[in-house]
Formats: sequence, C-alpha cells, structure tokens
Amino acid sequence: MRKIFANGTDDTAFLEELGKRAGETNKKVTETVSAIIEDVRLNGDSAVKNYTLKFDGNLPEYYEIPRDVINDALTEADPEFVSALLNAQENIADFHNRQKEQGFINPKENGVILGQRVRGLTRVGLYVPGGTAAYPSSVLMNAIPAKIAGVKEIVMVTPPLKDGTPNKDILVAAAICGVDRIFMSGGAQAIAALAYGTEEIPKCDKIVGPGNIYVATAKKLLYGVVDIDMIAGPSEILVIADETANPKFAAADLMSQAEHDVLASAIMVTTSEKLADETIAEINRQKEYLSRKDIIEKSLNDYGAVIIAGSREKCVELANKIAPEHLEVLMENPMELLGSLDNAGSIFLGHYASEPLGDYYAGPNHVLPTSGTARFFSPLGVASFTKRTSYTYYTREALEEAKDDIVLIAEKEGLTAHANAIKVRFE
Repeated sequence: MRKIFANGTDDTAFLEELGKRAGETNKKVTETVSAIIEDVRLNGDSAVKNYTLKFDGNLPEYYEIPRDVINDALTEADPEFVSALLNAQENIADFHNRQKEQGFINPKENGVILGQRVRGLTRVGLYVPGGTAAYPSSVLMNAIPAKIAGVKEIVMVTPPLKDGTPNKDILVAAAICGVDRIFMSGGAQAIAALAYGTEEIPKCDKIVGPGNIYVATAKKLLYGVVDIDMIAGPSEILVIADETANPKFAAADLMSQAEHDVLASAIMVTTSEKLADETIAEINRQKEYLSRKDIIEKSLNDYGAVIIAGSREKCVELANKIAPEHLEVLMENPMELLGSLDNAGSIFLGHYASEPLGDYYAGPNHVLPTSGTARFFSPLGVASFTKRTSYTYYTREALEEAKDDIVLIAEKEGLTAHANAIKVRFE
C-alpha cells in the first residue's frame, strides 16, 4: 500500500489514476447483454429459462418460489441469525421512517389551489445476487424503504445455487421484510424480465439491487424503459485520521472494503506520518488471517494509498474532492468537521462508527453513490421509491388575471397554440 504526500502533484496523479479504475464500458459485455435483453423482450419466460439453463447448468425446482418454502426458510433458520436480522430491521426501519415525505396543498385567496401528492411506486423489482455474493443485508436495505414508501408489490429475482435451490439466508431476509414474490433467475435476463414483464414475472416500475457487470450493464441499458437505483461502481472507503486514531482500527476498516473486489478503493488521508506507517504495518499483520487476503492485497496494491496531509482542513479538502462512497472520520472531535464534509455517500464519525456498522445495522442505507458521484447523487432511501404529482386548480377570475402574461410568454416562444388555449377561454 503506497504512501503519498499531498504535495499537489503525487496526490493528484494518484486520484486521476483512481478515476480510471472502473475502465471504459466493455463493448463485448454490452453486445452480449443487448442480445439477451432483446431475446427476453421477444420470448419472455422461455428465454429467461434458457439462459438459466445455459449459465447455471440446470433449471431450479421452482421458477417462482412458493410462499410455504419462503416461510419454512424463516421458521427453520438459526434463531440467532433471525434475531440479528430483526434487530437490524428495526434500526433500518426507524431511520427510513423519518425520511417519509408529505404532500402539500396550498389554497390561495383568489381561489387557486396548488398542491403535490406523494405516492409509492406500484411495483419494484429487487435483484439479489446468489452464490458467494449473496447478501441478506441488501434485501433489508432495499425492501424496507420500499415498503415504507408505500410500494404495493416487491418482486425479487435471485439466481439458484448450483444444486438448483434458493439461498436460504436470502429467503429469510425476504420473509422478514415482506417481499411479495420471488423468482429464481439471475443475470441480465432477470433484469430484462423485470423491465419488460413476461408471462409470469410482472413488469416493474423500478429495479434496485446489486449485481455483476452483466446485471449492471442490463440496468444501464434498460434505464428509461424502467427506473433504476443507480449505476454502481466498485466499493470505496476513505478514512481521514489524525494522531488520535488507532492504527488497528484504521487498518481493519480499510480492509473491510478492500475485500469486496480487486477494483475496490481503500484510502486513508492523515495528518500524521507516524499513523500512516503504523496503519500500513497493521494492514500487513491483519491481512494474514483474513479469508479474502488475495483480493485485499491486489485492491490495496492497485487502488489503495495512505496520503499524508498537512492539516485537518487539507484532509477535508481531499475528502470533498474524492467524494467517496464511505467516509470515516477518525479524528478528535469529529462532529466539528461534519458541516464541512459536503461530498460523501455516508459519513461515519468517531473511532467506534466502523463502516460495517453501516453495512448491516445502524440504520442509514448502504446503497450509496460511488466513483465520485456523491457530488450529486444521494443514498437509496424512501424517496427513491416514490413519485410526485403536482396539481393545479384555477378559477376563471384567477386565470383572467394571469392570461396576458401567459399569452406573452407563449408567443415569445412561438407556441401560438399554447397562447390560443388561454385566449379562447375569454372570447
């Protein structure tokens, strides 16, 4: 893991290199996914099942998982695991309930009534990866805010395991969160089925959930046919730290994101060169007993760094420039910096707000903007699953008062039919 000084040259070069890590869109993947999407659009479930057979080796016992199988997974699950998920659900629901947005009505003295309605989407598709990348926490983070938003139906798709059965931990999380229907299908074909609808899989208004490059590409290509959560890049963590930070904590937190993917980025910006050296030493020590050591090493070698900055203000400046997915503040009086940290998906303040706390348990959503898009994107939340409709009521008298202005603006734009629609009401 390289050590860099924030001298305006070395740190800038590193950040420019970091921005290239996701690479350009793979044209071959795009061509493959486009063909799959078109096949599913034309041939529906038969195409979806053919791709399941092709990519997974066999067809699962169920296409749609029966409700009693989902319920049995919950009742047969490890009680401690269920308890942990229920505790996490309580925290996540409490946080997201505070995000609920109310509509408004604004009646005016001249009889005009203006307002806005907020409604949950009708149906949302939730993609959940299978196999080694099956994360029950993702079910909670996507389904809970959707339910709070008032989404009427959540349809989950998830690929079968090699033996054709569903991942039981995913079913447990789905049962706890009230997912309505679950289909055993994965990949780009499942995304296409949710977007267009098939004979059995209903068409959805929005698709959320993580996936591999084929899933991410399918979501990107189908945006506009259906809404999506975001185009997610590799995982990221930025730790800003001073001499009060514990190098053991910093090292562990950096590796918690590096283990996701060889393209993941883990960076520390610190005012203390001593802490930088101790953190690198801790990484070298701790990684030896971690199961994903090889992934961690490649991630840190390629996209990790410890940057030595001259001041807390410089740490904040670099944090806002990087705009990370996860930002930890391991500094004295971290709350003092909160108002200055403008660009981050989620901020973790203090020595005991470790990033995995946010992944699983604390309450804020773990579906976050990546690749610097925290400058303009927000985390997944209740608003992600709602739509807003404005409404307007005018009396004749109120329109008469406004008509000359409306006609003037319409005629300036050359839209005479617009102007006419107002004029005819007063002829």
